Amino acid sequence: MKRSVLTRYRVMAYVTAVMLLVLCTCMVFKYGFGKGEDVTLVVSQVHGFLYIIYLVFAFDLGSKAKWPLGKLAWVLIAGTIPTAAFFVERKITHELEGRIADAAPTPVKA
Repeated sequence: MKRSVLTRYRVMAYVTAVMLLVLCTCMVFKYGFGKGEDVTLVVSQVHGFLYIIYLVFAFDLGSKAKWPLGKLAWVLIAGTIPTAAFFVERKITHELEGRIADAAPTPVKA
């Protein structure tokens, strides 16, 4: 597995998690204070679009890492739970860093 697959996933995990926190904040303002309905609409659509990209990258990573279905489902769902993507991304990165390091070719000495 290439490092770029993990990097793509990590970037989208952070972006999705941040956008979900922004969306939650917008929802509090919309329903709690009656303000920011237009902003909430835009943020929700942006988050939805970014979440789809997150799903594609997470599924790609999971298929290359040969995860069982339950683990893949947890990683995919993590983008819908506020702050969960931060923790899941960290765990997945620590798990896969060893695999990527082991798969790296060793330099040949002349």
